[in-house]
Amino acid sequence: MGWMTRFLSAVAFLAIGVLFSPETFGSKSDGQHPPKLATFLKLAHLLCFSTAFGAALWVTFIGGIIMFKNLPRHQFGNLQSKMFPAYFSMVGVCCAVSVGSFGYLHPWKTASASEKYQLGFILAAFAFNLSNLFVFTPMTIRMMKERHKIEREANIGEEVGWTKNQEVAKVNPKLSAMKKKFGMIHGLSSLANIFSFGCLAMHSWYLAGKLDL
Repeated sequence: MGWMTRFLSAVAFLAIGVLFSPETFGSKSDGQHPPKLATFLKLAHLLCFSTAFGAALWVTFIGGIIMFKNLPRHQFGNLQSKMFPAYFSMVGVCCAVSVGSFGYLHPWKTASASEKYQLGFILAAFAFNLSNLFVFTPMTIRMMKERHKIEREANIGEEVGWTKNQEVAKVNPKLSAMKKKFGMIHGLSSLANIFSFGCLAMHSWYLAGKLDL
């Protein structure tokens, strides 16, 4: 199924949901926002939050681990260098939309303490993603390319896993130094990603408490 076909299918299902929503049959306003605008903002917040949370869950705990355990290291690294800028961009945009819609629905002056905390969590997730997108990821990719060059000179990098890299690093000072630099920046990037996921997870608990199933 092509990308456009999948996109149009998703839009069609969303349109059906709108047609059969309570607002279509004349629900009352919440007294602060027009009913259709409020519902649109809630939908934008929910879809963007769930997209960001789901993407972070998959990339951090499932997809990345599976790829690392099954792809040659250089192939894995090159794939990650293409995937992570797109991943952090998408999650960043989703967090920005979530912040905007949540902030509009819960203005700071009238928001409760809980709502202010939630806005802070989403803002923090947005900030951590921006730090990855504009600082840590470009540095990690640059160092990865330099490390790959050193590893190719040592005839390693096409294996799966870290075993050969660790063995060669013990007798190759240049690779050992690059390995430490890469590990530090990659660690900071991973930490920012985990903090972002944690902030989104805390907001998911708040949203769960608001559901009436």
